[in-house]
Amino acid sequence: MLSATEIVDLHDQLTARWHVEPARGYEAPKENWLAAVAAQHRANFELWHIEDEARAPGASTAEVANVKHRVDQTNQRRNDMAEALDRALLSWLKPHGLPSPAAPLNSESPALIIDRLSILALKIYHTREETDRPDAPADHIERNQERLAILLEQRADLAACLDALWGETLAGTRRFKLYRQLKMYNDPSLNPAIYRKLVKRPGG
Repeated sequence: MLSATEIVDLHDQLTARWHVEPARGYEAPKENWLAAVAAQHRANFELWHIEDEARAPGASTAEVANVKHRVDQTNQRRNDMAEALDRALLSWLKPHGLPSPAAPLNSESPALIIDRLSILALKIYHTREETDRPDAPADHIERNQERLAILLEQRADLAACLDALWGETLAGTRRFKLYRQLKMYNDPSLNPAIYRKLVKRPGG
C-alpha cells in the first residue's frame, strides 16, 4: 500500500513533467492510491509557483492581494488532500485490526510526512536548477550544490522514517491518527477579519 521509494519517484517525475507540461495530470488506474499522492503534490506544486508570483518585483497591491487569496485556497486544498491520504490509509488498515490501539502513538501521520516529502521534491528540483544555471557565478553554483546535498540527505532520512512508520504500523508496534488541520482563515464564520466585515451596521 505505501512505499516511500514509489512516492519519492512519483514526486520527482511529476515535478519535472509539470514544469514542461503544466496542464498534464497523472494517469493512474482508477482508485489507485498514488493518484491521491499525486493530487496532494499538485497542490504543493501550484502553491510554490503562486507564492513566487507574490514575490515578483513590481507586483501591484491588487496583484499581491489576488495571489494571497489563491494561496489560501490552494493551501486549503493541500491540507484537505493530506487528510484524505491518512483517511485512505486508515481505511485500508481497519479490516486488519490496525493501527493497534495499544501501540505507542507516532506524533506525525504518514500524510504529514508525505507532504514534507512533496515540498522537498520541489526544493530539490529548483535547487538543482540553480546548480545548472549558465549565467550564475561559481560561488552561487557551489552554494547550491551544497544545499542540494543537504536536501537529498534530508529527503532520504524522511523517506526512511515513512517506511519505518508504515512497517511498524503493520507490525502493530506503532500507531498514527488522523490529525485534522481545522484551518480557520478560510471560514467566514471563524475568521473575525471576515465576519466582522459581514456584520451589517445599524441603519446600513
